[in-house]
Amino acid sequence: AKQHLLQKQIAANGLKKGEFSVSDDALNHIIRYYTREAGVRNLEREIAKLARKAVTDILKGKTKRVDVDPAKVEEYLGVQKHRYGLAEKEDQVGVVTGLAWTSVGGDLLHIEALKLPGKGRMKTTGKLGDVMKESIDAAASYVRSISPQIGVKPPKFENMDIHVHVPDGATPKDGPSAGLAMVTSIVSVLTGIPVRKDIAMTGEVSLRGNAMPIGGLKEKLLAALRGGIKTVFIPEENAKDLAEIPENVKTGLKIIPVTHVREVLAQALVRQPEPVEWDEAAEEAAAAARAAQNQPPSQTAH
Repeated sequence: AKQHLLQKQIAANGLKKGEFSVSDDALNHIIRYYTREAGVRNLEREIAKLARKAVTDILKGKTKRVDVDPAKVEEYLGVQKHRYGLAEKEDQVGVVTGLAWTSVGGDLLHIEALKLPGKGRMKTTGKLGDVMKESIDAAASYVRSISPQIGVKPPKFENMDIHVHVPDGATPKDGPSAGLAMVTSIVSVLTGIPVRKDIAMTGEVSLRGNAMPIGGLKEKLLAALRGGIKTVFIPEENAKDLAEIPENVKTGLKIIPVTHVREVLAQALVRQPEPVEWDEAAEEAAAAARAAQNQPPSQTAH
């Protein structure tokens, strides 16, 4: 950008040497908040817009030289067009940071879950593809199967709905690699235990809770590092891919390979849920006894 695009736009807009400069911070600001692409076409357009605004200011006599910094970028280019993925600011219940691969690199994926009174339904929103919806169903089924271990009695599911949402709502999302994050989000919302804000995770989850391999690991770890994440959980089978990850990424992140979702829950939640005793036969017998007590006595005809 500095060697070619900037010099090209300075010449194209008739700016003289020393009249226009763009700092490295300003270029990063443009790339992060005003462009989202695999190439540099939009970046060149935004730099051209800066150059035209600078020419206008110089011709109007407002200034003799324009040095563009991040504040000047916002003044010239207006409101930011894209949200640059950052970690959450505090531990929250039901909110988990997943990692996504996109056509323009990795990104942080914030997964939110909410429980509300209902009839045991699972609702999903956020323009999700079929594979991601199936991943959420698998995560929910696994959580129900281990509910006594996380302190939730199975009959409670009949009286509540769970809603899983993945912002941004207008961006299509698909793939199974958010499985670990889905399980963690649902367990957090059911137990009321917050998830640590500085962790992220990626990995498909099976019905038995096993962590299964994913793709795009390099891009996802880069997104985690720039977003302020400290710890990332990845499937054990992806540990071999760490050889291709740059050293600065491996130094800046604590990368933990896991084989099962219980290893993630043990470290991602701020405290561990208390298990409850659950004997299905005894519970059914007690429910039948209560129902019998509540029945009115039968009338006898004379």
